Amino acid sequence: MTRTDLADAIASVSTEEFSRSGGPGGQNVNKVNTQVTLRVPLDRLGLREAELERAREKLEGRCNSAGELVIQSSETRSQHRNREIAHERALALITGALKQPRRRRPTRPSAAARERRLTEKKQRGRTKRERRPPDE
Repeated sequence: MTRTDLADAIASVSTEEFSRSGGPGGQNVNKVNTQVTLRVPLDRLGLREAELERAREKLEGRCNSAGELVIQSSETRSQHRNREIAHERALALITGALKQPRRRRPTRPSAAARERRLTEKKQRGRTKRERRPPDE
């Protein structure tokens, strides 16, 4: 699924709620519902089963019990701009969750690194041994 397809899917299945926002805004803050709460049901986005499972796993802290991704935005005084910010944030979170992690290629320390580690251990032991009181 391309980024534009995903953005369209988010726009079509998501629901928005508006409420009064805190913070600066003068008299406007007491009258206008500028805060946006965006709810995106992950299972209705049209993702494949593996992608859906990965998205649920990565975003489980941001999802409610109904399996909806919940995003709030109250950064600006404009309801329209807060809607755009919420949609951008949802798109970024979902695309980030869908990325497959790179497989870790196991590596070994080099011979020189092993040698350095052993000599440092011997030096440390020697230092501790020299701190002890002499045996009688």
